[in-house]
Amino acid sequence: MHSIKMLRYLKNRIGRIVRREDGSSTIELAIVFPILLILFVGTAELGRLFYTYTTLAKATDVGARYLSTSRNAVNGTATEITAAKTEARNLVVCGYKDCTTGTQADGTPKVPVVVGLTTANVNICDNFAVACNPVIPAGTTKYFRVEITNFNYAPGVWNLATMTGLGSSTFYFALKPGTETRYMP
Repeated sequence: MHSIKMLRYLKNRIGRIVRREDGSSTIELAIVFPILLILFVGTAELGRLFYTYTTLAKATDVGARYLSTSRNAVNGTATEITAAKTEARNLVVCGYKDCTTGTQADGTPKVPVVVGLTTANVNICDNFAVACNPVIPAGTTKYFRVEITNFNYAPGVWNLATMTGLGSSTFYFALKPGTETRYMP
């Protein structure tokens, strides 16, 4: 009789262990969490990409607007034209006509609007002196094009290329925003 009770007890005990669901939600979380993490990180990186592109596009707009209203950019001497284009490049990069000296209004040093942007990344062309690619048609109306070239979008805190095992060029590519505007004397 004692052995029958022992077998029944053992059978009930094993049955309870098999039917328990205490750890099932932990296992489900372990399966779903990596997928949710990649979705979250991908969304954050996509947001950073749009933010960076929009910031660069607005910066080129500022440079183009400056050139469109600068008399020296069209009618000045060679030195004045070069100075106007240098000031426009600086406006694109840091928001000031001179990025090398002085500080911002709050006393902090002048920094690029996007990390890694330099004046070498800013290309300025027009339809009367420096040819653009693609070409702006020549005519009596003068146009300027200010564009960002050779600026690669840099990975943030979470590098999706290393997380997914794909090449860096798949996720982080060159951004090429630009603005074309008419000269308004």
